[in-house]
Amino acid sequence: MPPPRRSDIATVELIGGIEKRELVLADPDPDWPRIFQIHEYRIRTALGSTAVSVEHIGSTAVPGLAAKPIIDILVLVHDITAEEDYLPPLVNAGYVVRVREPGHRLVRTPSLDTHVHILQVGDPAAADYLLLRDHLRTDEADRLLYERVKRDLLARSWEDMNAYADAKTEVIAAIKQRAREGRLQ
Repeated sequence: MPPPRRSDIATVELIGGIEKRELVLADPDPDWPRIFQIHEYRIRTALGSTAVSVEHIGSTAVPGLAAKPIIDILVLVHDITAEEDYLPPLVNAGYVVRVREPGHRLVRTPSLDTHVHILQVGDPAAADYLLLRDHLRTDEADRLLYERVKRDLLARSWEDMNAYADAKTEVIAAIKQRAREGRLQ
């Protein structure tokens, strides 16, 4: 793989600033995979071979798991610094840039119901997203634990969705550790 075209950005840019949003947990919806497929087609059409991989991640990718009704998608590109290869095509396809931070970009739908995370091939965060998704698909105890923690956290008030996401870090780390240990057995 060729080296990045330039150094990555060094700061976090949250376009539009902090947003106070009502966070709700929805029962599992059998339409979530179909909605992902619609976006996968839209993304692949916009990006062509720039999109090395397009994966459904997050809670809506786990059958039987209650989730915020937001479809999370992981797109891997060869060079995260080459924003000109993926951001304008995604914006032209109807997505809006929300986050630009080192190693990660995020675009979303104007209706705020789909988040597209863009990472570079080989980024450990990509493997972590898939590890968590795949483990929760097969481990009922951890799936129930994760849902319980999310329900407890959503009973509180959050300044923005990022604060809520940060509050889940501890349980997610523990689940990923169990998933890694399970792979070694």
